[in-house]
Amino acid sequence: MTETVLSGTGLEKRFGGTVALAGVDLSIRRGETIAIMGPSGSGKSTLLHCLAGIMRPDRGEVTLLGQRVDTQSEAQRSRLRRSRFGFLFQFGQLLPELTAEENVALPLLLDGTPKPKALPPARSWFGPLGLAGLERRRPGELSGGEAQRVALARALVTGPAVVFADEPTGALDQANGAETMRILVEATKGQDSCLVLVTHDASVAAHCDRKVEVRDGRLVVDAGPGAAKPELPQRAGAW
Repeated sequence: MTETVLSGTGLEKRFGGTVALAGVDLSIRRGETIAIMGPSGSGKSTLLHCLAGIMRPDRGEVTLLGQRVDTQSEAQRSRLRRSRFGFLFQFGQLLPELTAEENVALPLLLDGTPKPKALPPARSWFGPLGLAGLERRRPGELSGGEAQRVALARALVTGPAVVFADEPTGALDQANGAETMRILVEATKGQDSCLVLVTHDASVAAHCDRKVEVRDGRLVVDAGPGAAKPELPQRAGAW
């Protein structure tokens, strides 16, 4: 049986009188890609934030490889997010004053790796992601698709157990969005990481092994590996 990497059990979260999560159970296996879908306000982003240790659930447990996440201190969860989790956001959130390679190296630098040691693994992602030659450019000199691939490299550079992506194609056109999803799925599977993705776009979710739907803070649909997904074009070289 494939190892469970990340799980949430009985997750509940309220914001004032509003119920964001009402007892969600979700497990993600090694190498699995999963899309969390649902209408605005359904609780899908809250679920991602609880699984990623960004916020604590009011009730329930979050475990990473059998280790409780939700009971850790903020400092411990911050270290966990730097070392074991990768994050890809809708607008990339690159730092404009840093070069592309410095942005990719940032998680390593924040975790105490000296810059001379952090830059080589950061640079190693530029070729596979189609970014060769752009290492010294700043975010303002990149196209939207290029910037999002730099952000993806930043999410992958630590070899995370789980990559969390929140609407990663929301700011891209259809062609760049499809290319970003292809690369995202290939790259995470290539290093045996899990991918947990929040999206409202069914065409984006279709790239994933599994789709779950959240409504009113509850998991109402869990489509497993049998769900249809598009054929991904082959890319030269291996991850």
